[in-house]
Amino acid sequence: MFGMPLHPMVVHFPIVLVVLLPIFAAVTLWNIRRAPTSSRAWLPTVALAGALTLSAFVAQQTGESQEDRVERVVTRGAIHAHEEAAERFVVLSGALFLISLSGLARGTLGSAGRLLTAAGAVALVAAGVQVGHSGGQLVYRDGGAGAYTAPTTVGTVQTPMPSAVRVEEHEPR
Repeated sequence: MFGMPLHPMVVHFPIVLVVLLPIFAAVTLWNIRRAPTSSRAWLPTVALAGALTLSAFVAQQTGESQEDRVERVVTRGAIHAHEEAAERFVVLSGALFLISLSGLARGTLGSAGRLLTAAGAVALVAAGVQVGHSGGQLVYRDGGAGAYTAPTTVGTVQTPMPSAVRVEEHEPR
């Protein structure tokens, strides 16, 4: 899109959703405990869990599509660690989505599904942090953004960027 890599734009959706999911689940559980309503009250949490899984999958796919380019500037080991964390996150979020569906049932099964979803959502935040942290390291520590900022045209003259600008102080005359 407009010459910009898609992955950095997409990855922020699962980051936001993984933080919102435990909040949604907790608020919904509290509301159901206060005033038992139909199992449809759990639907927004299920929808959010589904959106999280979908956005995590899309982020994983866009990352894989841009992997070859980033491998030119970042070691394969660093990319592999991030890729493994992302795969684990997609699987865990998908499993949590399936568990959240059981929260739509009535009775003990529905109650257990909702509680398990809420607990799993809190635990899933740790997996999300792991993916985000390893991705941040790829960009900021390992220079992954250099795959998109480095000139790719053959035959251009490159001038090094100054690492620091020296400012001299002058006394007023």
